[in-house]
Amino acid sequence: MEMIRGTTLKTLLLISLSVVATLSVCESLPLSTKGRWIVDDVTGRRVKLKCVNWISHTESMITEGLHSQPIGDIADKISEMGFNCVRLTYPTFLWTRVDYYNKTVAESLDSLNATEAKAMIAVQNPRFLSLPLRESYERVVGELGRRGLMLILDNHVSKPMWCCEREDGNGFFGDKFFDPEEWIEGLSQVANRFKDESHVIGMSMRNELRGQRSNQKDWYKYMREGAKAIHSINPNLLVVVVFEAHWYSFDATEQWNDKPPEQECKDRAREFYRDAGFLTEGDNPAPLFISEFGMDLRMGNVADNRYFNCYLPTVAAKDLDWALWTLQASYYYRQGSLFLEEVYSVLDFNWEKPRNPQFLEKLTILQEMLLDPNSEASPYYVIVHAKSGLCVNVDGEKKVHGSGCRHRTKWTHSGDGWPIELMGSNLCLKAVGDGRPVKVSTDCRSQQSRWRRVSKEKLHLAVRDEHDHTESLCLDASSSDPSSIVTRKCACKEGDLNCHHEEQSNWFQLVPSNIP
Repeated sequence: MEMIRGTTLKTLLLISLSVVATLSVCESLPLSTKGRWIVDDVTGRRVKLKCVNWISHTESMITEGLHSQPIGDIADKISEMGFNCVRLTYPTFLWTRVDYYNKTVAESLDSLNATEAKAMIAVQNPRFLSLPLRESYERVVGELGRRGLMLILDNHVSKPMWCCEREDGNGFFGDKFFDPEEWIEGLSQVANRFKDESHVIGMSMRNELRGQRSNQKDWYKYMREGAKAIHSINPNLLVVVVFEAHWYSFDATEQWNDKPPEQECKDRAREFYRDAGFLTEGDNPAPLFISEFGMDLRMGNVADNRYFNCYLPTVAAKDLDWALWTLQASYYYRQGSLFLEEVYSVLDFNWEKPRNPQFLEKLTILQEMLLDPNSEASPYYVIVHAKSGLCVNVDGEKKVHGSGCRHRTKWTHSGDGWPIELMGSNLCLKAVGDGRPVKVSTDCRSQQSRWRRVSKEKLHLAVRDEHDHTESLCLDASSSDPSSIVTRKCACKEGDLNCHHEEQSNWFQLVPSNIP
């Protein structure tokens, strides 16, 4: 697995667990790698990829949403929601088959009987209708760049269609629609077309390889050939090379629904570190980019809600680069349906506003840069509440509360049985009693100030109850008001993975950081 940059081969490993920001002046392009980090090639500073997926690979081959808003307005919304990057998908045939790429946007919509979408594009983005499909894609790439967004161009499928069935002919080299030579030609065409677009910082060679043909020998052979083809045309690109696995709740819906959440989180987090997370550690660490994760943002899916309460602290603790699924709130045409709604979208059905502002607030801790390989600041912890995504902060009056993670309190902790101290002070976090708010205190030697991570997944912070030393008090937050940080009698005994505590309101993670 290789990332190719300049004249050297560097590793970027992508597992698809599948700012309000424009590029600041300190982030020059192209990008490179340094150990497990993606960095600015000129300054050496870390650049964190906080991407959102946006698709152009389905039957229409038109970037979704052009019927809803002017393209520039959509790009601005992406930045306003805290993303600095787009993983923009495409099908191989868009670049290799004349009967596909010569078709205009209007003709493509006509072929799908998408007359309403065509009429709406005529209002919102009229210049697109007469464009050949390749030029339409190019126009989107250009507009995103003008708005200061970075792009990773993702070869999602060969034949345009919704992805992914295991045996859909698009899964692995040699499948019905997946000719390796045509695939390499498509990668070469894309690399050549966008080689002068500095905001195109990377290419992902193929999404979700799968199916009965899958084998290691062909994977190595063709992935190397594809990477070399891209590199020979544009040596400045980060080339994402992948043998993929996705992390969504639907990988284990039954388990998330039926098993105790603590046990399932432990199992899934362990699986993540076994299959991918370990790549960021050891003597030869590599960048790890989570290209897909997401959930039903209507928030009524129990499995999704439990999954994300586990996903957030697991990934925050590693400060990984990622791409959320997804931007598109609807599809012109998907699997036989017109204007099908996408409930994983960060936007509402009309593409006008965030579908779920609370989810975007929860995402903040993942959008923040928490670890900087060049930082000389002393390391510390941020205490993150998994269910709300809020941080445990101390205000000017020394009151403890849950609030946004953009301005976060720095804590230090030397290990189980030691105080959680307010960095740079003589104050520490102290429990007062069951159901009562925690406080910061100078009394850092009492049992009520000696915190332990008591669960197998280290998501519960507990002290001994002052009035009953056989009981523990766990840090907790109200589901109705997560800004209220209290302690309650721990719902589960230490080490009891079979405890079925529904709320997950007492899941907290000590997330390492070294940002001044």
